[in-house]
Amino acid sequence: MSSTMDSTSDPLLALRHAIKAKSPITYVASSEPTTSLLAASHIVLSPTLSLPKSTSTRYSKPGTSGSSPSDFFTLEAVYLAWLLRDAPVAEYMKQARDNGLAVGFVSVTERKSIVEWLEGKVHDLKRIVSLAAAESTTPPGTPTHVGASTIPLITPKRTAHVADTTTTPSKRRYVADQQDVEVVKRIKQNEVELRDRNTVLRGIKPNNFSALRATYTEKLKKLKETKPGAALIPAPSAGAPMLARKAKNLYPIIMISSSPTALITMHNVKRFLQESFFESSSAARERAASAGNSRAEDVIHIDRRRVPPSSSSQPTSTPRGDIQRYFVVDSTDALQKFGADAWERVVCVMTTGQAWQFRPYRWSEPRALFHHVKGVYVSWANDPPNTKIKDWNVTELKIDPHRRHIDKSVVAHFWQLIDDWTITNKPWLIKS
Repeated sequence: MSSTMDSTSDPLLALRHAIKAKSPITYVASSEPTTSLLAASHIVLSPTLSLPKSTSTRYSKPGTSGSSPSDFFTLEAVYLAWLLRDAPVAEYMKQARDNGLAVGFVSVTERKSIVEWLEGKVHDLKRIVSLAAAESTTPPGTPTHVGASTIPLITPKRTAHVADTTTTPSKRRYVADQQDVEVVKRIKQNEVELRDRNTVLRGIKPNNFSALRATYTEKLKKLKETKPGAALIPAPSAGAPMLARKAKNLYPIIMISSSPTALITMHNVKRFLQESFFESSSAARERAASAGNSRAEDVIHIDRRRVPPSSSSQPTSTPRGDIQRYFVVDSTDALQKFGADAWERVVCVMTTGQAWQFRPYRWSEPRALFHHVKGVYVSWANDPPNTKIKDWNVTELKIDPHRRHIDKSVVAHFWQLIDDWTITNKPWLIKS
């Protein structure tokens, strides 16, 4: 097999002849056969003809004058257009890039015409420079010079195989029609480059990250200078007034609904959260009235013994942990008694699923409210799902109507929710 180009064959005509004759086309890399076009250095078109895949053909690129070797498609680009003739657009462009043709491949709009010419379905293609014009302009792929004579591109012996080529008797320089050039320019201006998930990630302009680097240089320097073992204290999310009051006893606040139909009201909330026993609001109200307390208080405090994080999740008979106090209110009027920054201390809002409950709140829109506080939706265990709360970012707390022995686990779950949220979002409210 010849490793050099046969000077008696034109690359474009040789490729066309091989395709029409359905001859096997293989690849060679360093004189060894290969199945990868990317790794190959030559394309074998026949047992006696092996051409470098970078050989330029007479097929000129659109919008070019044809006076430079770079104005013509390579043999590899033309062959790849035929090889992937049936491939979808995105797959064709991906295969072209994978084979090293990020630029210089035959465009999708031109693929059909060159494929039809290669397969002999059409005899003339406008942008294929004639052999005579190719010899006069000396594009890439012209025969080598031996002394003062030039070996012709096609010998009479091979003329029978390529009789349908576009040849002219006169040798004249190919000059593109100026009107056609302008039309092509306008078409190219309106072209939209097809992109896939790989090309869309590649930027079209260089990015300078020097400003970002300068910003973090000082911070990284301070981190390196920090002594090993020294604790880095993160800045709390609270403002300066809250930081000044951290040393004081800032007890967390829980807000509940003022609706008389709510399961948890100011009448039964203390017994539920502090004693882990649910009593209906009406029963609790009657019990308080019989004791001489006809009206519920507007602020209720609840003392709860917090279980240390290291202890087992299972309840024990020995009480451990510090006493954490919470305040419960059901209105913004009662909340105002805690000062201007009372909302900074609200850790939970219990809701019945009625949006009117939030109208006087600092955040009247449910999604905004439950972004700043923990939301808990209280309902009976046998109630159907409430579609109104599906995008409110609230946790459902279900109370069994009859089985009081499970109240303890329900309340324990509630306090676990409050602890987790408070430690993450407002740790200064947790008693250390």
